[in-house]
Amino acid sequence: MSRLAGLVRQSVFSRYFGLSDAADAFNAAFRIPNFLQNLFGEGVLSASFIPVYARLLAEGDEEEADRVAGAVFAILALTVSVLVGLGVLCAPLLIGAIAPGFHGAKRELTIQLVRILFPSIGLLVLSAWCLGILNSHRKFFLSYTAPVAASVVQIATLIAFRHQGQATLAVTLAWGSVAGSGLQFGVQMPTVLRLVRRLRPRLETAPGNIREVIRNFGPVFVSRGVVQISAYIDSLLASLLGRGAVAALFTAQTLNSLPVSLFGMAVSAAELPAMSSILGDEAEVAAYLRQRLNSGLRRIAFFVVPSAMAFLALGDVVTGLLFQNGEFKHRDSIYVWGILAGSAVGLLASTLGRLYSSTYYALRDTRTPLRFAVIRVTLTGGLGWLCAMPLGWGVPGLTASAGVAGWVEFALLRRALNRRIGKTGLNASLTLRLWTAALMAAAAAWSIKMALGTARPRVDGAAILAVYGVTYFAVTYALQVEESAGVLKRMARFVRR
Repeated sequence: MSRLAGLVRQSVFSRYFGLSDAADAFNAAFRIPNFLQNLFGEGVLSASFIPVYARLLAEGDEEEADRVAGAVFAILALTVSVLVGLGVLCAPLLIGAIAPGFHGAKRELTIQLVRILFPSIGLLVLSAWCLGILNSHRKFFLSYTAPVAASVVQIATLIAFRHQGQATLAVTLAWGSVAGSGLQFGVQMPTVLRLVRRLRPRLETAPGNIREVIRNFGPVFVSRGVVQISAYIDSLLASLLGRGAVAALFTAQTLNSLPVSLFGMAVSAAELPAMSSILGDEAEVAAYLRQRLNSGLRRIAFFVVPSAMAFLALGDVVTGLLFQNGEFKHRDSIYVWGILAGSAVGLLASTLGRLYSSTYYALRDTRTPLRFAVIRVTLTGGLGWLCAMPLGWGVPGLTASAGVAGWVEFALLRRALNRRIGKTGLNASLTLRLWTAALMAAAAAWSIKMALGTARPRVDGAAILAVYGVTYFAVTYALQVEESAGVLKRMARFVRR
């Protein structure tokens, strides 16, 4: 729900901004709070805090769990207070790091937007702390739907002040984003306070569980945030590629993050507390982790394989359906399609890799994912610069090179974990059946696209993608893919109810 709300927000944003200079400025400025929200909320804090907190709950030590929760809250509050202050003061310096290609009025607007948006970082980080508490208590709905409140505020701001000029509207939207972040934090706190009955925020780093959270934080910061770091590098290079490149990249990344979030991060978030809570000897733990991991990989692949094929073969249809309106033209859809096609290269690897990383964190191992994440970040930067600049592939070169780096990281994660807990991964038969079904669905959808055209992006796009989805489910069902039959059974039960 939160990702779909974000998709609607980006669609409304594209209607009023298109791929303009103001769109570039806002997306570059928004990268900072968005980066830290993803890093803390769906990455570092979850992977360093949840394994410790969930284990304490599983052992029945609620008093110690509450003490750890209070100490982590106090540490985060102090850290982000300093971070926000520095960010507001040093905004001009940050622009050189996040958008070195911006100059003149575009650069000044970006600086103003960064200063406005920085206070929202503190609210989003504390919201991430709430997410860690809620997920550890197996309450996923509120923690992952709270961002809907932030998106609703931003959408309302865009519609209410749509008659302003683009630069002024960007500033107004930035203030709306801060208000939305406050609402996102506020809606979670009542439930959190009921779960943590003895919450006492106090700064303490005594040896034991709190020290373990802090010790895990650094390695996880790099390894879990590799997707965000890679996206940041891409954005930096895109700022050097001319007008509209940053906005187009952000639009493509919004689409690319949808299957990653809906299927990869959703499964990983649900599995991490369960994996962290398992108690037993080494053999029992290994067997349990293999079973959970392999089951999760199948569920992820069933949905991500067709997503990657859709981005590759029908990216203009997907983009036109969701964004082509107002200031966002057909030529912009074609431009974003090229970027999406590049991102399709590593979509499956990035999504499966998140579940592998969660398995390492459940084993209290943050060092191994860190090593492989450093390799990925290095490859992303080096290959991205080579493909985008000397080879002249532009923004699509950035996303394709990031995909190659993602496959390298995934292969390293799987090989090292297999040595530790036994063989894991997707079997060749299932992989072949999924890609065959996706290819056949793309062929069917492409024939409808040739017959209808794309002059009416909403109507034609909906029909083309409907054919694609129905064909994929039909072929996977015929090929006896278990996940397809399971989804259809759940849909049938829902319809009967």
